[in-house]
Amino acid sequence: MALESADDLSWRPLLVSDAEYVADLLNAAEAADEGEENYSAEDAAEELGDPNVDLARASIAAFDGDLLVGYLTVMVRPLATGEHRVWADGTVRPTHRRRGIGGRLLREGIELARAAHERVHPNLKLIIDVERRDTVTDARALYESLGFKPVRYFQHMRHPLGAAIADAPVPAGLRLEGWSPENDAEFHLIRDESFRDHWGSTPVTDEAWKARYTNRNMRPEISFLLRDEATGAPAGMVLTLSWDADTEATGVRDAHLLVIGTMRDYRRRGVAGSLISRALRAAEEHGYDRASLGVDAANPTGAFGVYENAGFVPHQRRTRWALDG
Repeated sequence: MALESADDLSWRPLLVSDAEYVADLLNAAEAADEGEENYSAEDAAEELGDPNVDLARASIAAFDGDLLVGYLTVMVRPLATGEHRVWADGTVRPTHRRRGIGGRLLREGIELARAAHERVHPNLKLIIDVERRDTVTDARALYESLGFKPVRYFQHMRHPLGAAIADAPVPAGLRLEGWSPENDAEFHLIRDESFRDHWGSTPVTDEAWKARYTNRNMRPEISFLLRDEATGAPAGMVLTLSWDADTEATGVRDAHLLVIGTMRDYRRRGVAGSLISRALRAAEEHGYDRASLGVDAANPTGAFGVYENAGFVPHQRRTRWALDG
């Protein structure tokens, strides 16, 4: 019997053992939506195993027989204060769109987000966030129909390396060092402290830091820290990741500067520019074809201009949508 609607599917929470199905679905959706992210089963398993995602109580998946055709997960923020922004993420297989699957996923996802919020931060204000690349035009109508409003824009940027790398010396009084297990805690500290005044940002638990930032995709050879020579205090850092699945699918090795952070007392001294320059040089030295990063278009520290000055150019934009819970 041909599938007519979402009611013809089987529905259940996701399992980490569904990783291969999730990777297949994500790769199909990325290809249809002009995306450039590629997933292996290992990549999907890492996302499904995120410590802030309770799959049993905060995920929903739709199957057409043995084929995963849509899913949604909900991620909480254990260290949130003031307000709790719960993240809902998922997609629908291109061959199964416009049959009500996305609507059901998001409606159920809203309820899962509310329940997760009550378990973690019942006394805080709840905001449910979703995000989509602007090329996914169908998403806008769905979000608007359920009361979501656009609240922020995030720009993906690229750098071609080579002659486009701008020279930026290490600021006086600081010294450069690479990432190591011994200074990893300082990378984590800089991330949390430097993003404390950024919209929507909350500190990251140690467990989430290891799962999302210093996992198997992190590239120590392109990750650097600047330290105050006089006091030994960490001043700033750049943490770089690269995904083998992207390289295998495209033939392009991309060094993604996931986090660039400067401690408050060291801002406006050229810390970020110096770190970016060194990371780009290291990427080229290690045979990467390009670099990339993402930036909040309304970043309060003027990061967009810093990245443009470093030679990055805008590539794709994503819109963050929010619903007061």
